[in-house]
Amino acid sequence: MPNKPYDQGRNPLLSRIDYALIQLDQTRQYLPKRVKYLAVDAAYAKEKFIAGAIHYGLQVISKLRKDADLRDLYDGPQKARGRRRIYDGKVQVSDVSRLTWVKELEGDDKGIHLYSLVVWHVSLKRKIRLVYLRDERNPAKPTDALMFSTDLAQCPDEILALYRLRFQIEFIFRDAKQFTGLSDCQARNENALDVHFNVSLIVLNSAVARQRGQMENSEPMVFSMNSIKRRAFNDYLLDLFIDKLGLTRTLIKFHRNFQELRITGVISA
Repeated sequence: MPNKPYDQGRNPLLSRIDYALIQLDQTRQYLPKRVKYLAVDAAYAKEKFIAGAIHYGLQVISKLRKDADLRDLYDGPQKARGRRRIYDGKVQVSDVSRLTWVKELEGDDKGIHLYSLVVWHVSLKRKIRLVYLRDERNPAKPTDALMFSTDLAQCPDEILALYRLRFQIEFIFRDAKQFTGLSDCQARNENALDVHFNVSLIVLNSAVARQRGQMENSEPMVFSMNSIKRRAFNDYLLDLFIDKLGLTRTLIKFHRNFQELRITGVISA
């Protein structure tokens, strides 16, 4: 079996990339066999991580710096003698004449143009499928972004769609940090930290599952942890007023304005 793609046992001060590969090593067996792609943050667009992910049978989708060192691949005629020509100059993404225009996005993304090309990435030491997005919705200030996949045959549309899905996990961490105390634990014990992180995420996932269960199948999923906490606080506060003021609970809760009080401060979907 090939060696592990991280510095196991050789360096006590492991890098973030090493830890990511260790986690991938531990969890790959639990992923369904049909899982083929791994969408990661641009911080993991490193040769060591890419090679490690491919070692575990995964193709990587990620984002690139705008100044990434890319080479255009040469496919023209070769000289009869001497070394074969491999590259056709450095890729300047601002010059889209060398890129293949794919399409203009639709709906709210109309005005964003999608380009693609197979290029050589110098620091990754491999060919990649480059996806270039140029946002011209504001002609006075166009913006752009670079994404890539290690699967050279992958459709540019799919690369864009899968990378966008990566942001869902960012929403999970954001909500867990802001509303379920993910980063509030001061324990130093590994087991205590493990319990704290799991409880925080379980509470968040339970709230999502509860809201999903209350919705009709045809309704779009709109979730706000802030609104759920606000509604729970309103319920607690109303129950406290009812108890402290000696009010009739049934009469109050069936009042036509009770539901309006429950959603005070809740974000409108």
